[in-house]
Amino acid sequence: MSAEGGTKAIVAALAANLGIAASKAVAFAFTGSSSMLAESIHSVADSGNQGLLLLGRKRSERDRTPQHPFGYGRERYFYAFVVAVVLFTVGAAFSLYEGYHKISHPEEVKSPIWAFAVLIIAIGLESFSFRTAIKESNEVRGEQSWWAFIRRAKAPELPVVLLEDLAALVGLFLALFGVSMAVATGDGVWDGVGTVAIGVLLGVVATILAIETKSLLIGEGVDPQTERRIIEALESVDEVDHLIHIRTEYMGPDELLIAAKIAVNHDDTAADVARGIDAAEARVRAQIPEAKLIYLEPALDEASRAHAVEAQPETPASS
Repeated sequence: MSAEGGTKAIVAALAANLGIAASKAVAFAFTGSSSMLAESIHSVADSGNQGLLLLGRKRSERDRTPQHPFGYGRERYFYAFVVAVVLFTVGAAFSLYEGYHKISHPEEVKSPIWAFAVLIIAIGLESFSFRTAIKESNEVRGEQSWWAFIRRAKAPELPVVLLEDLAALVGLFLALFGVSMAVATGDGVWDGVGTVAIGVLLGVVATILAIETKSLLIGEGVDPQTERRIIEALESVDEVDHLIHIRTEYMGPDELLIAAKIAVNHDDTAADVARGIDAAEARVRAQIPEAKLIYLEPALDEASRAHAVEAQPETPASS
């Protein structure tokens, strides 16, 4: 799966959320609706999210240093993790607190026309942002289901933006429901109920993103299908008898580390083995372009080692 893509989706989401946050804040000032306040904070958090994702992407492009010999590719995972744990969680906690406050001390929604107008406009803008994220994701997810794409994607930006936009759309409809019920019944408790629902939604999304980005941050290898392709490429070289063991890990979305121990023929010369290793690396990279770091250790398997020992002439015992 390509690790590229996603920038257009991030920029679209950032532009939409900045405008939506400002309009929701104005609506809150006129209506006093806690749902509108929660949604305004939600949009501000989303804007910060996109800013952090862009920052992480930029910092990950720095050159390797002696202190960081494998580069800074995991910066993207770190900032995605910050998005999940800090900004989403803060948004969820604030929404839950504000909703509890409004349920405990309900207030009438003032000037509801402002809330309805802003929510409808925001739904349109968020739909555009969500559509952009879906379009970019479709270019890289292949035949995977959406859930599989979110679970297996090595580039964190698109899954984060997808879940952000989905949460934002659902949150807007929850806010619309809360405000509508509060206006229809004259009971401000419904506004608080909508706010609590938004908080729960953000908490669920925060949990999903935290779990997935934590897995990437501590180190993930390739999926079984990709590993099989790597093994087939290695064993397709004449000088490689078979694979003994292999370890893989993503150092960043577009940089895969492969370390493998390969069995070679005991009659091969050092030059033969060197040529075989070069050929094996080239074939792996042809199959897996993100395999930037490949370390192959040649060895004799147990059968070859035993055969080599048996073939050695016996050394006469010293008197």
